[in-house]
Amino acid sequence: MKYSITWQLDSIFPGGIASPQLTARIEDVAAKLPRLADRIAAWDAAADLNYAGFTAIMALYEDVESGLATTATFANMIQSADTANQQAGVVAAKIQTLSTDFGAALTPLIKKLTAMPDADFAKLTAVPALAPIQFGLSEMRRDGKELLDDATEALIDRLALDGFNGWSSHYDHLSADLHFAIDEGGQPLSAGQTQNRFEGDPDAANRAHAFAVWEKTWAAHAQPFADTLNHLAGFRLSNYRAHGITDYLQKPLELNRLSRASLDAMWASVAANKAPFVAYLDEKARLAGQPKMAWQDQWAPVVVGDYVPKTYTFDEAAEFIIANFAKFSKKMAAFAQHAFESGWIEAEDRPGKIAGGYMTSVPDVKEARIFMTFDGSAAGVSTIAHELGHAFHSSILKDFPAMRRDYAMNVAETASTFAELIVADATVKAATSPAEKLNLLDAKMSNPLAMFLNIHARYLFERSFYDRREHGLVTASELSELMQAAQEQAYAGGLSSFDPMYWANKLHFFIDDVPFYNFPYTFGYLFSSGIYAKAQAQGGDFEDDYIALLQDTANMSTEELAQKHLGVDLTQPDFWQQGIDLAAKDAQAFSDLSHTLH
Repeated sequence: MKYSITWQLDSIFPGGIASPQLTARIEDVAAKLPRLADRIAAWDAAADLNYAGFTAIMALYEDVESGLATTATFANMIQSADTANQQAGVVAAKIQTLSTDFGAALTPLIKKLTAMPDADFAKLTAVPALAPIQFGLSEMRRDGKELLDDATEALIDRLALDGFNGWSSHYDHLSADLHFAIDEGGQPLSAGQTQNRFEGDPDAANRAHAFAVWEKTWAAHAQPFADTLNHLAGFRLSNYRAHGITDYLQKPLELNRLSRASLDAMWASVAANKAPFVAYLDEKARLAGQPKMAWQDQWAPVVVGDYVPKTYTFDEAAEFIIANFAKFSKKMAAFAQHAFESGWIEAEDRPGKIAGGYMTSVPDVKEARIFMTFDGSAAGVSTIAHELGHAFHSSILKDFPAMRRDYAMNVAETASTFAELIVADATVKAATSPAEKLNLLDAKMSNPLAMFLNIHARYLFERSFYDRREHGLVTASELSELMQAAQEQAYAGGLSSFDPMYWANKLHFFIDDVPFYNFPYTFGYLFSSGIYAKAQAQGGDFEDDYIALLQDTANMSTEELAQKHLGVDLTQPDFWQQGIDLAAKDAQAFSDLSHTLH
């Protein structure tokens, strides 16, 4: 094997969770936090004539923020790859406490910035060392208007450790402890392995069996998951009310630097264009000899005749990704090759790993790491490309100040989805037979299917859940009813069965730091479709424009970003429609080819 299928973490902290260097960095951050708090308390904006004092504060802020992010992500990586590692949880909890202290230290600074006259704030952000973070400092001033007194803010942050953050961590432990007895007499599978089984097994009976076990196992533990979700949402809503926030979508929109008008325009366009994707599901079901698509079959590979889907080794996946990235950007290709050669990707299919995948930045060393479970499928190759897109975005910003690296989730999904589109398109074009092309078109369709149907269901569920949660606890059975209703609406008649326990088995609902972890994906997919169309039109001139767009992702609102780099208005349906139409063409191509083969 040319490339390692497990990641290398020693360049961050050698020796794993017991690393002396990890311990030293945590202690270093702990020692610097009181100094940061003291400097902030002593800072007087009126007396800091050349803003040297504020510049020094921001330098210390950078160091502490980098240390917290690096140590926290390291502990999370250890725990993701080995759910039995209890010490990682202990270390993560210690870092979370320091992060809470960091937030408390910043509260007085935010208030001082908010209190500054506009003219003085303009002078401060004109200082060369501070000008690059003018946008981030402006957001601080905005958020400062909602802050309560320092003692109350500190109390809320402390209570969150064992409340808000604690419940999110509790979900991780609950889900990691689940075991799925799929194979009689065999070893139980983890959640990630079971999900791969019912989504990717080519045999319909095997998928149905795996999904039945999946659903039964989650349902058997529904109550603790319902408690967890209710308390997470309850804490969030109480925190909003305490800060005068009455609309639970206000913060998700602010975090994504997106207007309500743009969000509504996007979902209205999606809702009005379900037909091509329902038709695709119907055609896929027909190929499988079914009258309607069952929930667990929507991800199943399409195989006609004696075609056997290609299975990629990890090395083959790496070479395919590098070669196709190079057609759009030499820098993307070189970056991907460096990531593979440096062992930045944890992809081994083994027990004891959490489900899903992610990319994480490691600011202290200006590197990234990718976590996933690779099954050798074309979809698996696209997942690696997706996470490498995230990592490339991170690499473009690695030398910027922390506030210039803090891009929102919706534009974060742009670079990843763009990278995934490159590879998905490449697999279709590389098909050597109609049967293979049909299989790969189906794999490519998994993305719009997720964005326009599955994620729409998640958004609809979360809206209905929060509407009800504002008036009291929501029972496990009610959560399942809300979820099925959302799936029925979002899939618009395209399914014969559903996953009522999706509210429990989808990690995204239980993440504490990102509310409404759904609509940014659909935004990112459609936004990247616009970028991809531009890349195809511009050819060799695209790379510099693309990098310029990525550099601005944490430096302006999403609407400003779209207008500056793409010349489009996100509040209008035209932009959203063009991305949906591109996906609909693939759906139609699938159906047309399907009828010629079967």
